[in-house]
Amino acid sequence: MASPARTKEEEELRRLSAELRYFEQTADAMQQRLNMMNAAMTDLTYANMTLEELAQEKEGAELLIPIGGSGYIKAKLAGTDKIIVGLGAGVSVEKTLPEAKTIVKERLDEMEKTQASAQQQLSQVAERISQGRSRMESLLSTLREGQQ
Repeated sequence: MASPARTKEEEELRRLSAELRYFEQTADAMQQRLNMMNAAMTDLTYANMTLEELAQEKEGAELLIPIGGSGYIKAKLAGTDKIIVGLGAGVSVEKTLPEAKTIVKERLDEMEKTQASAQQQLSQVAERISQGRSRMESLLSTLREGQQ
């Protein structure tokens, strides 16, 4: 018959195993979220760079507009006085170039803060996983010694 200490260790091992699975799933979800944030930040960075460059162009300048699949079309710039900016949920509004640059920059700044926070949370979860694995290894070692 197993000793009470052994039963307690086995119960802790089961609990740690379930806890580790939960933390690993959480870490995977957080990593996916970070990947989506990185993609959004890349998109915002390109938008910011495009608006900066657009400010240097004159009306009638010839531009290459990406259409996807590494394809482009040539277009002439009608003007930079009005930029259409998406607000979300399929809603867009017309803004001046400086206003559009401000909106994009604010979104980028907010995304960077959110990303830093998410990265910190992921690090904390990774630390908990590491601690849990160390404890599991210790418990397994103790249980193996008890079997001998």
